[in-house]
Amino acid sequence: MGCYLRYGRHGVKQVLRFRDASYDSAAVNPILYASQGLRYVRKLQVILTSDLDKLGKAGDIVKVAPGYFRNHLMPKLLAVPNIDKFAHLISEQRKICQPTEGEEEQKDVTVVKESKKDMMKEYERAALRLDKAKLVLRRLVDVQKAKARASKDDPLELRSPVTSDDLVAEVARQLCVNIAPENLHLPVPLSTIGEYEVPLRLPRSIPLPEGKLNWTLKVKIRSK
Repeated sequence: MGCYLRYGRHGVKQVLRFRDASYDSAAVNPILYASQGLRYVRKLQVILTSDLDKLGKAGDIVKVAPGYFRNHLMPKLLAVPNIDKFAHLISEQRKICQPTEGEEEQKDVTVVKESKKDMMKEYERAALRLDKAKLVLRRLVDVQKAKARASKDDPLELRSPVTSDDLVAEVARQLCVNIAPENLHLPVPLSTIGEYEVPLRLPRSIPLPEGKLNWTLKVKIRSK
């Protein structure tokens, strides 16, 4: 057991060390643009790297709440997401560190594959969440331009405009949905305080709700 804990945690540290370099290609492929990567779900499938009461043994694949994984399991290196990269890494580490005599042989770690129908349902739920939600962003106002306004009714300009990349980051943080800049139709950055409806470019395979002509993302920018 101690041996498994060592290679399990060592494997997590190896991945986290190169997380910044491989994050985009391995874990944050946009779910609605490329139909792969992370999705908004109620539960996450994770691989345990340690024995945990009421969850399972090291190597088990279990479902946990996203917040529990993010705030408890991941910081303590007790579990990793159930994706190919982590499953392969743990399998390779297991080959190096075989169980000692008398220890129970453990099964190879496998990735649970979802059916295409289940994946499409999750895409639909994520798209509906984007369409119904409203992003609220707080930004600094350009004070000099605010004082130079001809009228108080003129909109307040931001010190730095809100770009597609800013919206992508806020969608992931506020809505737990990962998209790509290509999913947003934003010809020019948002440069003033106010409310906006940004058109979304989603795959045609995701059906629109009855009465809607296109997907949109509601954005509200307030002064900081």
